[in-house]
Order: sequence, then structure tokens, then C-alpha cells
Amino acid sequence: MFILNKESSVANQFLAEMRDVHQQQDRLRFRKNLERLGEIMAYEVSKKMPYAPVEVQTPLETVRENLMVQQPVLITIMRAGVPFFQGFCNIFDRADSGFIGAYRAPHTSAEDLSVAMEYVSTPPVEGRSIIVVDPMLASGKSMVKAVEALLQRGKPAHIHIVSVIAAPEGVAYIENNLKENFSLWTCALDEKLNEQAYIVPGLGDAGDLSYGPKI
Repeated sequence: MFILNKESSVANQFLAEMRDVHQQQDRLRFRKNLERLGEIMAYEVSKKMPYAPVEVQTPLETVRENLMVQQPVLITIMRAGVPFFQGFCNIFDRADSGFIGAYRAPHTSAEDLSVAMEYVSTPPVEGRSIIVVDPMLASGKSMVKAVEALLQRGKPAHIHIVSVIAAPEGVAYIENNLKENFSLWTCALDEKLNEQAYIVPGLGDAGDLSYGPKI
């Protein structure tokens, strides 16, 4: 499992601003920091993509560069994932993209949490590297359900699951319930889930902080 903030970098500043209750009223900055972290995590994930040497003609002569063999398929879980997803789109700028509408059912706790899924739209995934992004990996149930929906459309070569903040319970749930080849990536691994299945210390509801409260 890759954890970005195990080493100090400018990403810590973006993450700190997102967590800071005094700065969270600035929705534009919150979304921008999600996008920035998406770009940084996309760069890290890109190191695990397959590459091959390609000759490139410069104005003076040719040079060989290792270029990505195939762009990954980018999948986001809406709505909170959209700004984070945009960061990945900025880096993997030729990638196909898919969208999944999955959310926790209202009035559920960590013990009886259920996930509703009402929308799935994806490109072909058979034999391709898939990157599934969602800012908050809490219980892990929405992520597992999203991946199961993808597997009904084909067998990917590898699945990269990427979050901004993860809870140990969500990590354990994914490890216990996904049998496909997958890798976990997060900017920070936090302490735990509370009784309402929110990550502690976390940052609150990423969707609400990005776009406003929902009813």
C-alpha cells in the first residue's frame, strides 16, 4: 500500500488545507486541492504503468524515450470524486473515463452501512489497467461494489484504487473482499471510523465541501 504523506512533500500543504475547518468554507480552494492531489497521485501511479522505448524525432536527431504502452481507464465515484478525478485526467490526458454513482444509504451507521448504486457508465475494461478514484475510503463498501460492477464488464489487467484519506477498516474490507489483482494508494491513512462511519480525524464530507450540502 502506497501512503503519500509517509514522506514530506508539498502535498502535505494541500492535504492540511483540506482538513482545516477554517479554510473549508472556500469551496474553490477545496476542489483545487483535490485536483492537485489527484495530479500528484496520478504521477505516482504512472510509475507502475507498462512502458516501451519509442523513437522521437527532435529538430536535431532522434532520441529514444520510454513511453506508456497504453493509457489506463479512469473511473470516478461521483460526486465527491469529480475534482480528484480531474487531477488524474490532467495527467493521463488521453485516457478513457467512466463514472459510477454510488453512495451510502441514509441513516446508516458503521455497523449496518449499506451502499446504493444507481449509475454505471464505463468504457471497455477487459485487459486494461483501471484506476478507480474516490477521495474518502471509509468502510470500503462503495469501492468494492464499484469494482464488482466493473468486473461485470470485463477482467482488467490490474486495478489501482486511489483515495485522499483512507481508514484502516476500509483497507481491511477491500483486502478481504477483492480477489482481483489490485493496488491501494492513498495520501493519508487515518486513525479509524466513528460510529457514523466517517473517517477520524478525516476532513468531513468531501462532496458537501466541494459542492454544498445535499438533501
